[in-house]
Amino acid sequence: MTDSIFNPHGKHLIAGEWVSSDAKFTSTPASGESFEFSAANPALVDTAVQAAEQAFLSYGYSSNADRAKFLNTIADEVEKRAEQITEIGSNETGLPTARLQGERGRTMGQLRLFASHIEAGDYLDKRFDEALPDRAPLPRPDLRMMQRPIGPVAVFGASNFPLAFSALGGDTASALAAGCPVIVKAHNAHPGTCEIMAEAVHAAIKICGIHPGVFSLLQANSRDVGQALVKHPLINAVGFTGSLGGGRALFDLCTSRETPIPFFGELGSVNPMFLLPEALSARGESLATSWAGSLTMGAGQFCTNPGVAVVIKGDAADAFIKATTAALEPIGAQTMLTEGIAQAYQSGNKLISESVGVQELFTSTCDLRQASPYLYQTTGDTWLANEAITEEVFGPLGIIITANDQAQMIEIANGLKGQLTCTLHLDDGDTTLGQSLLPILERKAGRILANGFPTGVEVSDTMVHGGPYPASTNFGATSVGTMAIRRFLRPVCYQNIPASLLPADLKS
Repeated sequence: MTDSIFNPHGKHLIAGEWVSSDAKFTSTPASGESFEFSAANPALVDTAVQAAEQAFLSYGYSSNADRAKFLNTIADEVEKRAEQITEIGSNETGLPTARLQGERGRTMGQLRLFASHIEAGDYLDKRFDEALPDRAPLPRPDLRMMQRPIGPVAVFGASNFPLAFSALGGDTASALAAGCPVIVKAHNAHPGTCEIMAEAVHAAIKICGIHPGVFSLLQANSRDVGQALVKHPLINAVGFTGSLGGGRALFDLCTSRETPIPFFGELGSVNPMFLLPEALSARGESLATSWAGSLTMGAGQFCTNPGVAVVIKGDAADAFIKATTAALEPIGAQTMLTEGIAQAYQSGNKLISESVGVQELFTSTCDLRQASPYLYQTTGDTWLANEAITEEVFGPLGIIITANDQAQMIEIANGLKGQLTCTLHLDDGDTTLGQSLLPILERKAGRILANGFPTGVEVSDTMVHGGPYPASTNFGATSVGTMAIRRFLRPVCYQNIPASLLPADLKS
């Protein structure tokens, strides 16, 4: 693959063919040239899903080794297009080159990790109860159980991670690892990036001899395509990362179908940090500096962005507030992913700034697609009484809550909605308070951190990226790490099935 400039052709990938459609839309990149893309329709959705169902008849029953080879080959093909991916991704999203290079590495690493994970076979959770024909009073049959893929899956690309959570991101990779064909509804904020990633999958399909219906990409800039995809009777699950409003609408569609299906949605989180007294007194200034960096990283456009800091009022809290304000002052405006996200950020900031009992600590001016940091302070009483200010504002906006005492800090923890992460900053002298908070936070979030910042999600066997609603719609699942594969599997028990009919993985 050459390093030449990538010029998107603007077509859909459906069952191994690049297909145009009459309706069109034009991309709105942060910089560089705009391109015209075909806009899908319900008829194309049906074609893609029917092809996925046909692909499942072979791909769903392929060996772990064959699927692992496919995932590794996709990673190889992404690497071949590395420079072009970075260029088109940066143009469309405004993200810096280094960020996209790192995200591309994460995307390839995720594919390779899943490949090695399924080759090991442990994800199948195989179980065997030997037949006991002479058991009294009743004999026991031969019982074998393993996880099986569920069928075609719909995936909605995310805006904030154009590689790791979009067309070829975690939902797609985990579904393919499980043995499920995927139909991706590309995100209209980076359609060219989605297209080049689809080209990598298309190349891998041909190299590995996979049924071409195993992956389709549909470009769209309207809701009807997503709705048609979710409501299609052959779709068995949906993966989504995005806004609370959009995700909830799709979730409701999934549950209102004649045959309801699981909706694995990651929707929103403020990722609160609790700065306990001893830690705040000992290292409040360094915590303030680190928080400012985490809060504003990537213009705050991370689902794990720590938007709330809870402290107990007093001199240490005052010093922390002063240090955080100072740390934010030199941070300039950054380009946001889309004009819509920038407008939502400005609207969220306006709601916070106009709320009674909220004090402005650091403000600036946002212009068009640019975002600057904002910092506010409120009391524990106001936070507990005003639900509106507890909602996520997607961007570099922070709120410091000054609790009256340890009891109110615990009350604030108890009042939290579901979160992706919660963080404890504590020293040895904070152990007793930490012991009181941890059991509460375990019920509120999928990942609990101590003395760190959540804007960095390791792709590993142990990672949980999910949490109670509204952080996600399925609290028992994760969208990051090898356990994400389990979302697209279901257990099947085989009773007295002849060996000639058993799946190969259950014969031994």
